[in-house]
Amino acid sequence: MKSLTLRNWLIGAGTPVLLLLAWWFLSAGSIDPFFPPLQDILVRFQQLWLFDHFQSDVLLSLGNLFIGFLIAAAGGVALGFATALVPQVRWMVDPLIHFLRGIPPVALVPIFISLIGFGTQMRVTSIALAALFPTMIATVDGLRGVGSDLKDVARVYRLTRKERLVNVLLPAAAPQIFSGLQVSLQVAFIVMIASEMLGSSQGIGAMTLLAQQSFMTADMWAGILLLGVIGFLVNVVFALIKRRVLSWYIGSRAMARAA
Repeated sequence: MKSLTLRNWLIGAGTPVLLLLAWWFLSAGSIDPFFPPLQDILVRFQQLWLFDHFQSDVLLSLGNLFIGFLIAAAGGVALGFATALVPQVRWMVDPLIHFLRGIPPVALVPIFISLIGFGTQMRVTSIALAALFPTMIATVDGLRGVGSDLKDVARVYRLTRKERLVNVLLPAAAPQIFSGLQVSLQVAFIVMIASEMLGSSQGIGAMTLLAQQSFMTADMWAGILLLGVIGFLVNVVFALIKRRVLSWYIGSRAMARAA
């Protein structure tokens, strides 16, 4: 089992490396102004993102991403519990959910620009609201899918409401909640880029768009490469956290398959 997991990790980490190697050799000596050699892109990558703009743009973007995502995660789980367990809340919230979930998350950014402006508050608010609904919907679905046998056991042992929420309902719905959190993370990442490209002068998205508009193609590709690296690393970290938190669930499924 461990060897299989290690092999999967090596495949997952090795595929991007192989793609970069192919990009390096295929682009070597390129004179196309829109597709410069990867060597030139990596030089600009080092100059821009590891030194000049690391604190002013990279850390700023990552800070907005994680703050917005954490707000969305906490709010999505809390609203999901309220919606699933309180009928009055469900009657009020359900129509709003179905209305807002049909709106593309990026379409919310211009609305917040007109209401709040171009500052950090707008970007964090856009990220948080756009990423809220996947977690909220997954939480509601997870709680509604909790088996009646678990609820019966909780009643037999006369658990308090808090004990039922923390020790029964939350663990039972956790796999579904983490699936929603993963979708929310992807949405937050997309909206982070979009919010920086619309009216902002700071952040990875703004710098990448500025490079494209200024025909600085090496800088543009360096920005795109950085976004890809960040997206990959964020997903790896999330997968590690998910695997650690849901180790009991993953272990039980492995034992069930082995049986």
